Amino acid sequence: MTRYTTSDLSRKSGDIIAEALRKPVTITQRNKDRLVLLNVEDYRQLVARAETRTFGALATMPDEDFAAFRKAVETYAAEGDEP
Repeated sequence: MTRYTTSDLSRKSGDIIAEALRKPVTITQRNKDRLVLLNVEDYRQLVARAETRTFGALATMPDEDFAAFRKAVETYAAEGDEP
């Protein structure tokens, strides 16, 4: 990803925006990443992906899924005991 400073953004905003329309651009301040500029379609895709994520708790997990989870944990623990 191309990086520009906040000073560059002040001086070359047109060029930076044109590049951000093609691919994400990182804006740095004091050598630290501070912002990412990206086109609206890429942003919408990121938001849509984030909205499809779900979460849950072990207490509400279906028994079948909990059994598979428990087996995976036990397998992992057993592999850690091997030399």
